[in-house]
Amino acid sequence: MSQNQTRASISAIIITKNEEQILPECLASLDWVDEIIVVDSGSTDNTVAIAEQAGAKVFVNAEWPGFGKQKQLAQSHATKDWVLAIDADEVITDALKNSILTVLENPPEKTLFVLRRTTWVFGRFLKHSGWYDKIVRFYPREFAGYNDALVHEKIIEPEGCQKQTLSGDMLHYSYRDLHQYLVKSAFYAKSWADGRQARGKKSSIGQGVTHAIGCFLKMYLLKRGFLDGKQGFLIAVLSAHSTFVKYADLWIRENDSRAP
Repeated sequence: MSQNQTRASISAIIITKNEEQILPECLASLDWVDEIIVVDSGSTDNTVAIAEQAGAKVFVNAEWPGFGKQKQLAQSHATKDWVLAIDADEVITDALKNSILTVLENPPEKTLFVLRRTTWVFGRFLKHSGWYDKIVRFYPREFAGYNDALVHEKIIEPEGCQKQTLSGDMLHYSYRDLHQYLVKSAFYAKSWADGRQARGKKSSIGQGVTHAIGCFLKMYLLKRGFLDGKQGFLIAVLSAHSTFVKYADLWIRENDSRAP
């Protein structure tokens, strides 16, 4: 990892659990940062060994607090000027790396940087469907950080901050196969329902149907998922299913007297 003294320093933070498939490529794309922080939540594969071999500082927090708090913990271990938050199934391209390094040569104050992210889904990178997205992932360590969300965590944008979008893509290898998609989808649905239930929210089957249909129409038509070919159609159907499941899960908890 670089120790370039002519620019601001940067920490990469990653949270992991059983990420041995893509993690080596992720870490290899970060060989230019000054420090890699990995917080693992109890991997049973080679994730921790892979991270340590790459020179990362590895911490274990097996009591899962949710995505937001786990990323807060990762940032608390970071020591450099700037933070690059990256998931274990994401890869920084050379173009994006160069954009980040340019910023670090003369970093602005109170600025959050937006990264473009393209996701590999069942054989192709999606450029539509709402899956070619922009997300804040690069920011001054002492200026910003993550919220407490159990799932779909976001950077809290401080008052008076500026945002700029960098050139170059971040590659997201989210799903190896349909089974992995369904497992991840079920986990996200449960986390969503957990959060809603904790806030006393209720649901209905009708809400699930309405939101599922809306999800499909938004992804496939409004966000032009049809331009992503068969993968665009498939991910719109699967996302609609996932949307229905999370509302159904919450409804079942309210109506099943045997549910915990």
